[in-house]
Amino acid sequence: MTKKTIKIGGASGYWGDSAFSTEQLLDKGQVDYLVYDYLAEVTMSLLANARSKSDQLGYATDFVQQILKPNLKNIAERGVKVVANAGGVNLAACQQAIQNILDEQGIQLKVAAVSGDNLLSRADELRDAGVKEMQTGEPLPAKLASINAYLGAFPIAAALDAGADIVITGRVVDSATTLGVLIHEYKWALDDYDKLSMGSLAGHLIECGCQVTGGNFTDWQDSCDGWADMGYPIIECETNGEFVVTKSAGTGGLVSKFTVAEQLVYEIGDPQAYFLPDVVCDFASVELTQLADNRVLVSGAIGYPATDQYKVSATQMTGYRATYTQLLTGFDVLQKGQTTGEAIIKRCNKLFNERSYGEFKASSINLLGSNALWNKDNFSAPESLQEIVLRIAVLHEKREAVALFSREIMGVILNMTGGRCAAGAAGRPKVSPVISLYSFLMDKDKTRAVVEMDGVELPYQQTAGQPFDSTSIKRQTYSGQAESSVNNKQVRLIDLAIARSGDKGNFANIGVIARKAEYMPYIDQAINEQSVAEWFSHILNGKVEKFYLPGIDAFNFLLHDALGGGGVGSMNVDVQGKTYAQQILNMPVTVPSDLIN
Repeated sequence: MTKKTIKIGGASGYWGDSAFSTEQLLDKGQVDYLVYDYLAEVTMSLLANARSKSDQLGYATDFVQQILKPNLKNIAERGVKVVANAGGVNLAACQQAIQNILDEQGIQLKVAAVSGDNLLSRADELRDAGVKEMQTGEPLPAKLASINAYLGAFPIAAALDAGADIVITGRVVDSATTLGVLIHEYKWALDDYDKLSMGSLAGHLIECGCQVTGGNFTDWQDSCDGWADMGYPIIECETNGEFVVTKSAGTGGLVSKFTVAEQLVYEIGDPQAYFLPDVVCDFASVELTQLADNRVLVSGAIGYPATDQYKVSATQMTGYRATYTQLLTGFDVLQKGQTTGEAIIKRCNKLFNERSYGEFKASSINLLGSNALWNKDNFSAPESLQEIVLRIAVLHEKREAVALFSREIMGVILNMTGGRCAAGAAGRPKVSPVISLYSFLMDKDKTRAVVEMDGVELPYQQTAGQPFDSTSIKRQTYSGQAESSVNNKQVRLIDLAIARSGDKGNFANIGVIARKAEYMPYIDQAINEQSVAEWFSHILNGKVEKFYLPGIDAFNFLLHDALGGGGVGSMNVDVQGKTYAQQILNMPVTVPSDLIN
């Protein structure tokens, strides 16, 4: 008989998350499933590079050796099942490595693999088909490190239906590991759109680990007492799709309407058209109810039919980079730092020209500690500043050029400024490859997932999808009006709201959630497309879109071309937009004097 409530623990938000999460969720969480997320876009290219060097590499080895190996006995004894996108670009090696450990420990568990996402071998076919980049329209590059389709949850459900205890996948959307579990447990159908949207939201809320339990929280003082033993998230879901977000008793952190709301708006772009392989999600009307301490009920997500296309992400190596840091102190420190950085860039470009390398493809000089992340029109450095960190980042197509920079920047230490000392690891800056993202859409009938267990391919449900009809969305628009008052005062947005920000390639997403519903008119009036564009004009090269989420009294802002290209190819200090929430919270808002006690 199907259990009424399924408990799923989110045990990893990225490759590198704490290995102690698994033990905590097993011993304290009483979970039925553990789900893990490892595969960021750049991670795929790194795994592809590892695979090219050895047929035993190309997957998340940490998952096998540091997560499963010490915990398999506990997992088996408790009957907990595991779903992880740890297979990377070498699911066969990952599956075999897990089986070897099971055999060594004398544990009998079934391991299934979901593949089909890896399209690198079809690069020529895709190029001939005229693939275009989603935003720029550029053709598929000639040389790529990885090409992976974002697959969905129904293949995962099929593996669990067949009795798998551990399911590993290649690239699936981050929320699919959770949704696959719920489809399996509750037998949700392809057209259970609202339930699929709720299940996807459940996965979205726990896919970043402790970000939903008080990590990276605006009101960090409310959760910092428990940072040393942060509680990893658990969802308790019922057959209708409604679920509770919680954490293990006795662990640190916080699960509140605000911590959940911050993760809800994280990196979703348009909250009414969040595209996933199995469903198009509308999260605008989602409601959060605080049931008890560290227990938040989530309801109200709406679903629309899935589209007929998969998103596909490819990566290519576009050059090399290095970053140098040096601590400077004393008099005229800002001028001294800027002059030092400019002299080094000028010196290297001269040497490059002598060798016919060509000049730097991109470079940046940042004076960290002088409000380097902020718009200088609003936040200039204090005149009394006497200590900064000089950061110089460079990008060039040739490795030998960046290697020359790495040598020269150490070779001029005695030539230039005084009052300096090391601000990082000793020695020359490391020369690293730059991996750039290229995303496109591909018809679903051009590829398919493969579900395999015990050498047998398993069938699964799959929808062909349909072109998305944007007119089916009932657009949410805010209509509240700020009351006029003769006695006004100016406050910072943080007095009225909390916020969370992050990246979507070269897009930055900033969610702003009102602390009280009555603050919304004043936030709406002051924080709009134009004012946000002006506030972020120092990094913004595109437009700003504003979306409304009435269910949680929030606005979501999408900043186009706001991350210097995004990822490791960006020269920005903040390449993922993680600090943008703190910056928006400093925006001024005019309110009646008696609005805030």
